[in-house]
Amino acid sequence: QVQLVESGGGLVQAGGSLRLSCAASGRAFSTSTMGWFRQAPGKEREFVAAISWSSSNRHYADSVKGRFTISRDNAKNTVYLQMNSLKPEDTAVYYCAADRPYAAISSNIDDYDYWGQGTQVTVSS
Repeated sequence: QVQLVESGGGLVQAGGSLRLSCAASGRAFSTSTMGWFRQAPGKEREFVAAISWSSSNRHYADSVKGRFTISRDNAKNTVYLQMNSLKPEDTAVYYCAADRPYAAISSNIDDYDYWGQGTQVTVSS
């Protein structure tokens, strides 16, 4: 079992920045591929970013490439999502997710086994 707890969401003006954190406990975090997804009202949950267990591979959705950065600190069992140049269309509930140990990096929502409860990000225009 893996427990994931997101934090760092909030209200920010367009052009601003936020850093989301996801604290993990349980199964070995350091070997798990981690991902961030988001879900806006009335829309399906969509991929945002993913990072391999060693941080050697990272993958971003086209909509956030160049603005968001995913990182992890295995010593702290935490994965981060730095979000810069935020836009109103980034408004959503952001979820952290854990894949299987040593899994290939993936943007497929079905590949992720464990999910956090989500944190709300609201970007005002």
